[in-house]
Parts: sequence; C-alpha cells; structure tokens
Amino acid sequence: MFIKNLDHVFPMSMETIREEINKVDAHIIRLIAQRQELAGKIAQIKIHGGLPVHDKQRTTRVLDDVFNQAVESKIDPVAVQEIFKILISMSEERQRGFFGEGNLP
Repeated sequence: MFIKNLDHVFPMSMETIREEINKVDAHIIRLIAQRQELAGKIAQIKIHGGLPVHDKQRTTRVLDDVFNQAVESKIDPVAVQEIFKILISMSEERQRGFFGEGNLP
C-alpha cells in the first residue's frame, strides 16, 4: 500500500526539509570555524602564560555542560559528548599549531 499524497501530514516536502537541514549544516560549519578561530586566540594566551594546551578541568566542565544541555534539549547526551570530544580535539590541535607542535597545514 503506497500513500501518494502526504501533504496533510507533512506540510513541507522532503526536499524542502533537506534544504533546511543543509542550511543548518552550513551554519554548524561556520560555528566550528568560529570555535577554531577562538581556539587560536586561547593558544596565544596560553603561550604567553606558559600554560599547557590540554586543560583537563576545562575539558571535564565542557563535557559535563554539553551533556546537561543535551538532556535538556532531549537529544542523545552521549552522542553530543562524542561530538564535543572531537571539537575539543580539533581545538587542541589548532592550539598545538600555535605552539609549533601541530599537524595542521
């Protein structure tokens, strides 16, 4: 059994929804780029302060905060933490680049 017209159930077409998802994805990329730029600024402060790249307390706080925000938003908090582990790793790699230790181009 195939239902041909779902307009009454789904007012937006799948293509329209996918276009919206693409816009959200592009926005996420811009935010990641902004986060990376800020990581570079943090690196400069760490260099001048003689601080290490990795800050275990900060990492723990960020992961705890995003877990709680995910729970409040009713999305998978473990998956969100995994995403942020990647983002933190990217930020630390960016910072290592400022220290002359990174692998980024």
